[in-house]
Amino acid sequence: MKLSERIAGGRKKSELSRGLRRRWVRGSVLVVAAALAAVILAFSVFFHSYYYTTVRAGLEAKAKTATDFFSNYVAKSYVEYYESAARYTDTFKDADKLELQFLDTKARVMISSSGITAGTQGTTPDITQAIETGKINVWVGRRDSTNERIMAVSAPMIYSDGHVIGVMRYLTSLRVVDRQVTLGILVVSGVGVIILLLVMSINLIFIRSVIAPVGEITQASKRIAEGSYGIQIDNEFQDEMGEMVASINEMSMKIAQAEQMKSEFISSISHELRTPLTAITGWGETLIYNESLDEDTKGGIAIILKEARRLTKMVEELLEFTRMEDGRFTLNVEPIDLGVELEDAIFTYRELFQKDSLGLHYTPYEADLPMIPGDPNRLKQVFLNIFDNAAKYGHEGGRLDVNVETRGEFIVVIIRDFGPGVAEDELENVKMKFYKGSNSQARGSGIGLAVCDEIIRYHGGRLELENAEGGGLRVTIWLPMTNNATLSAMI
Repeated sequence: MKLSERIAGGRKKSELSRGLRRRWVRGSVLVVAAALAAVILAFSVFFHSYYYTTVRAGLEAKAKTATDFFSNYVAKSYVEYYESAARYTDTFKDADKLELQFLDTKARVMISSSGITAGTQGTTPDITQAIETGKINVWVGRRDSTNERIMAVSAPMIYSDGHVIGVMRYLTSLRVVDRQVTLGILVVSGVGVIILLLVMSINLIFIRSVIAPVGEITQASKRIAEGSYGIQIDNEFQDEMGEMVASINEMSMKIAQAEQMKSEFISSISHELRTPLTAITGWGETLIYNESLDEDTKGGIAIILKEARRLTKMVEELLEFTRMEDGRFTLNVEPIDLGVELEDAIFTYRELFQKDSLGLHYTPYEADLPMIPGDPNRLKQVFLNIFDNAAKYGHEGGRLDVNVETRGEFIVVIIRDFGPGVAEDELENVKMKFYKGSNSQARGSGIGLAVCDEIIRYHGGRLELENAEGGGLRVTIWLPMTNNATLSAMI
């Protein structure tokens, strides 16, 4: 296999790999990632809610118990309330975890376990709401002095007559809770990432196990589509992949058998037709010069000769086609003057063009063309075939232009007619064997251009067809000035 073919094959496999991975990402990984993200989000919300709700419930329960005790057993008067608050603060056992405050009905701090100056005004909404509603209120925010996140629970102190005489307030730092929540979310996220990576790794292994055989099957299928009938793919699979490979192998064999039968049939028929055609042509040429025949008879014989020659040309094309299909096509390469070969073909067809009222305008290369390696008979066959097509399909334009020029390392022959051209959607199919355009009224085998394309390709060049601006078909033949690998293999 050539380096360019290996590079192209590697590029196609890479494109196949990227395509499968994209489909896998869209159809599998994104779904798993979305599911994991939803689980992580739900767990984070639950984790956050659970921790903060637990802290809040604990503080509310503690505050309710303490205020109920004060209201029922201690607070008999305002003086007793303040004295009891001072004693409770002095004996407060959770001072290392919580801050305890007692405030009056004007939201001023009277007593604090953290040493806040008495008379300091409380500014958070939980205090005022506890005083106004007589119910426990909670506030979460940041302490102005330290910018630390805290949670405060304010519980109203109810006097015996049902009036609020003060507020008991618990404050706790949320640093530890925030750290626990963050750590929990990070752990869950890390587990999710590990799961996602594990899923990706497992699927990548699976995808790679699929990409290699699929790539081989794809390349083999393309080779079959390009004409390499009969090739077989190594089948090492016992699953659906194996069934597909077996089907492709069977299809390849059946196509190869059908192609072989077709080629043998065409070759056999072509050889069988040559003998009677030779006899018809020989006797026709003999009879047409018989002076004893009248003009009508000679006219009939001329028609027979014309049709016999046309049929002979078709038979020759079919034989060329079968030689190419069977790999028996060879080139007799020698240094040639391409301009001379082209001018010989023009001289051969000029009289026929004049009979069809088709003018031929030839613009030769200004200088001497360099000698190039090639088969003169095959290249002349290409020129004659293209001229024949121009006479068939481009005669309506009344003109045919032929130019020769050099472009880089190539000699370029441009043959343009001014006929109707080819439909754009059919242009890429014109060089296919046995293809005839939908608008074509001319008779022929449909393999002339296919044979020309193969001959030029064997010379290391290329044959291009395009509709010219202003109408007509432009045929461009590129032939390298130097030898190449393709041409060397044919010598």
